[in-house]
Amino acid sequence: MTAADFLVTTPLPDPGMRLLEAAGSVTVAETRMSRAQLADACASGDYRVVVAQLGDEFDAELLDRAKITGISNFAVGYNNIDIAAATANSIVVGNTPGVMTDATADIALLLILAVARRCVEADTFVRSGEFHGWEPELLLGHDVSGRTLGLAGFGRIARATARRALAFGMTVVFAPRPPGDRVVNEDELGEFAGLVQQLPWPELVATSDYLSLHVPLSAETRHLVDASVLRSMKRSAILINTARGPIVDEQALVTALRDGTIAGAGLDVYEDEPRLAPGLAELPNTVLLPHIGSATVPVRAEMARRCAENAVAMLRDELPPYPVNPEARAH
Repeated sequence: MTAADFLVTTPLPDPGMRLLEAAGSVTVAETRMSRAQLADACASGDYRVVVAQLGDEFDAELLDRAKITGISNFAVGYNNIDIAAATANSIVVGNTPGVMTDATADIALLLILAVARRCVEADTFVRSGEFHGWEPELLLGHDVSGRTLGLAGFGRIARATARRALAFGMTVVFAPRPPGDRVVNEDELGEFAGLVQQLPWPELVATSDYLSLHVPLSAETRHLVDASVLRSMKRSAILINTARGPIVDEQALVTALRDGTIAGAGLDVYEDEPRLAPGLAELPNTVLLPHIGSATVPVRAEMARRCAENAVAMLRDELPPYPVNPEARAH
């Protein structure tokens, strides 16, 4: 790879690349970079700013060697970057917040409906020529209306999911920051005051017909849903994850789904993406999506624009419009 202002690990959708090319020289990795290749590139002094993806890992060892000034992450999340190490090395990190709320909430509701009504199984059934007419007990599923949706977390995406669920006649309960408890007052609930109820995390797990995860990945939330939590859920319950894969102990989930501990799961993210836990792909009581929570043309375009704007500001030694660690500049 040749030296350039920007190292782009994966090309951005329009208008991202055009904005980068208008601001400076751009090198795009020809293939997915290994951790060693990324570390060497960052340490080479050939690049000022890295435009990265969630799959690009920036650990403390890499960042301590790096000679870059910024990392613009094409994502809302940034758990792939050691923020403390980036700050210590005066490397500014940017992300793309506030773009994908509705798109991700749509996917959460889609997974609830698809798992509950066995849509993937039904589609396969028809396409394989097995459908020979209506039958009283053909592919019976679960009700959605009138059932309880439990939300782990109550941020923007969780609230957008709640809005959709209420329109479907669901009862909505939430735990704002599991596994710890924090009381949310009525003023904080805003439009949801009187429409949703806060429950302690253990009670939320035990009472939800659908448990949807909307928490960031952290040391506290890694394996938030483990074998113990899965055993505490209703046997008829369905787990939905559109947040981050490692929030769920995926192998424990496979066991729970196989043994009938819970009824089903809808996943858009995985613990070790793109690899799945052994046995997960073979389970019929799952719907598995390829991390498409933000995959609409307008959303990805806006993410690309914000990502590029962050990178351009970093190149100019300016505070990016969407900084994660603005203190890195002062540091």
